[in-house]
Amino acid sequence: MSRRPPLAAGHSARMACARALLRGGVEETTGEVVSATVLAERVGWCAELVGGITAGLLAEHWSMADVALLASGVDAGGRRLPSNAWMALRRLGWTVTAPEGVTVNDRIVRMAQEQAGRLLRSAHWRAGLTAGVVATWPADPCKRTAQEWDAVRAAVPGGADLPAGIIKARTRQIAAFLRSSGRLPADVCELEGAPRAARMLLLAACDRQQATLERSESDPGRALLRLQLPTRPDPRSYADWEWVACPITLPSTVPADAVLHLPTLRLIGGAVRAEVAFTHAVPQARRTGHTMALGVDWGLNTLLSAGAVRRHADGRLTALGAGAQFRAAGVLAKQHRLRRLSEHLHAKTDCYQRLINGRAPHPAVAGRHALLAEEIRHLSARRSNLNDALARAAARWAVDQAIAARATVIYLEDLRSLEARGMGRTLNTRLSQQVRGQITDHIRHLAAETGIAVVTVPARNTSKHCPHCLTPLRHGKAPDKPAIAGWKWAICPNPACGWQGDRDHGAWRRIAARGLTHQARTAVDRATGAMAIGSVVDKLEARAVITPPTSRTRRTDRSKTGPTRRRSPRPAPRRRRAPSPTGPSGPAGQRPEGHAPTDRRRLPRAAHRHQGVTTISTPTTRHRPRGAALGAGFHLHAHATPPRWAQPPPDATSDMGSLS
Repeated sequence: MSRRPPLAAGHSARMACARALLRGGVEETTGEVVSATVLAERVGWCAELVGGITAGLLAEHWSMADVALLASGVDAGGRRLPSNAWMALRRLGWTVTAPEGVTVNDRIVRMAQEQAGRLLRSAHWRAGLTAGVVATWPADPCKRTAQEWDAVRAAVPGGADLPAGIIKARTRQIAAFLRSSGRLPADVCELEGAPRAARMLLLAACDRQQATLERSESDPGRALLRLQLPTRPDPRSYADWEWVACPITLPSTVPADAVLHLPTLRLIGGAVRAEVAFTHAVPQARRTGHTMALGVDWGLNTLLSAGAVRRHADGRLTALGAGAQFRAAGVLAKQHRLRRLSEHLHAKTDCYQRLINGRAPHPAVAGRHALLAEEIRHLSARRSNLNDALARAAARWAVDQAIAARATVIYLEDLRSLEARGMGRTLNTRLSQQVRGQITDHIRHLAAETGIAVVTVPARNTSKHCPHCLTPLRHGKAPDKPAIAGWKWAICPNPACGWQGDRDHGAWRRIAARGLTHQARTAVDRATGAMAIGSVVDKLEARAVITPPTSRTRRTDRSKTGPTRRRSPRPAPRRRRAPSPTGPSGPAGQRPEGHAPTDRRRLPRAAHRHQGVTTISTPTTRHRPRGAALGAGFHLHAHATPPRWAQPPPDATSDMGSLS
C-alpha cells in the first residue's frame, strides 16, 4: 500500500492524528478473546520493556557531545543521517540490548531507539538556549536591561522571534542552579537530568514482523490492528509472544480515502488508547492573494472576537456585519477555582514535605503527603482536560466563522510575547494562564482541512487606534453597563469619524485590515509551516483602514393615493395578544408564546446554591460571570454571540385586522 494519497491540482498531502480506544482483541493462535483489561496488562508489560531499554540508552548518551553529534545530521564519515531516529542511532553505533534473561525481537529495540533518539534530538534546542543565556548572564537576573536583552537574543538561536517568557523561564531555572551550586551550569546536560521515557509503544518504528494495520474494505470506519504482545512480564523465549488482532473503530474525522499509518499506543486510565496517524489530501492554503479575511482578537472573559473584512479591487476594505464573540466566562471561572485549589494543595504538600525532611517521618504525615500528591495529580488532569475542551470549542467556532464568511485566511493576533505584569496579582495570573497557544494550534489544525490559511499578525496598537481613521481611541465604561468598571468601550475623538463600539470589535477590524494590506510580507516557517507577518510597515499601515458604510435614506413619496382601508372594530390578531399560558408541570403541554423552551422548567440546583471549588457553577456572591447561571456542564458555560432571532423585535402588525 502506498504511504501517500493521490494528489490533484491545488492539493497537498497532510498528516493528522485521530484517537481511538482498543476495547479488546483475539489471539490468532488459540482464538481466545482478550478482554480490555488483559489487553491493557499485556500492552503495559511491553511498554515497560521498551521503557527500560530507552532509559538505559538515555543514561548512556546523555552528554552534550552525543546530543550535538546526533543533531548535526552527519555521522563520523560525513554521511547524512537518516530521518528516522532509530536508523540514525544505529548508523552512529549506539546499540542497546535487552535485560539479561528477557527475550525480545529487534522491533522492540527499534521502538526504544526511536523514542530515545527523539528525546535526544529535542534536547538540542534547549542546549542552544541554555548556552546563550549562560554566555550573556545579566547582572540582575530578575530584570535585564535593553542592552542585555539584545545580547541574549543575539546569542540564542532564533532569539529575534523568541518570546521573552521562554528566556525568562530558562533564566529562573539557571538562577536556581546558581543558588544551589554556587556556579553557572556548563551545559543543558548538567542543568537537567536525563529525560524520562514515557510508557508508550511507537509502532511507527516497526514493520510487518511486529505490527500491521489494515482498513476494512466493506466498512471504511473500521480497521484491524495486529501486533505481537508478551504473555508474561518477563518473556523468556519467543514462545511467550503472541499475535493479537484488535479491531479499531475510527472516528468520523478520518476520511474514507486516507492512508493509515501504524499508531502509537498509550496507557491512560487503565485503558489502551491508539493515536492513529493518517495522511489525506487537502486544499493547499495560499500565502497571498486573499480578498476575504477573518480577523480574530483575544480577550479575557470574552475569549474570542471575530469578524470578516473584504478587500475590493480598488483597495478599499469593508467590514461584513458587526462581528461575533465567543464568551467563556463560566469555563474560565471554573478554571481559576481549580487553580486556587491547586495552589492550596501545593502549599499543604510543601508543608508536609518540610515535616518529613526535618525529622523522622511519622506514618500519618507520610500518608497525608501521599494522599495530597495523588489529589494534585488528579486535579492537574482535570485542569488539562478543561483547557483542552475549551481550546477545541473555541477553535471550532473560529473556523466555522471563517467558513460561513467564505474567508480564505484567518488573521490571529500574535500574543506570544505578552507579559502579564503591572496589572495586579489576580489579573496577571489570569492573563498568564490563558490557553491561547492551544487554541492557535487547534485553529491551524481545523483550518488546514478546508484550505484556509492561518497567519499571525503583530498585535501592537490594534486596540488603541480607530479602525476607520487610525486616530487614538478613548476608552471607558460600556454604555449598557454603566455600573461595571472597566475600559470595554472605545470612542473615536475625531469629529469627522465618530466611530464607537466594543474595543474588541474594533481590534478584529484592525487585525484583519493589517493582515490584508501586509499579506505580501507573509513568511512561512520551513520547519513547522506556520505563517506569520513579522513586522508592520508604516506605508502599508496607513492604508489599513476600514471604509465606513454609507447610510442610505429612503425618500419615497408617501402622499395619499386612495381611501383609507376600513378597520374592523374587533380585529383578529395575527399573533396571540392574551397572556401566555402557565407552564406545564412536565415537558408536554401547550407551548408558551415566543421562543421560550418547554423542556426545562427551572434552573438546576447547581445554579442557585453557593458552590465549592470543585463544582461547576459559580457562587452567587461577589463576581458572577455572565452565562454561568445557565446551569452545570461545559457547553452551558461557553457561549457564542446569540443569533438575531434570539430576541425577536416587537410585531408592529399585531393590532391590524385580518388580511385573509
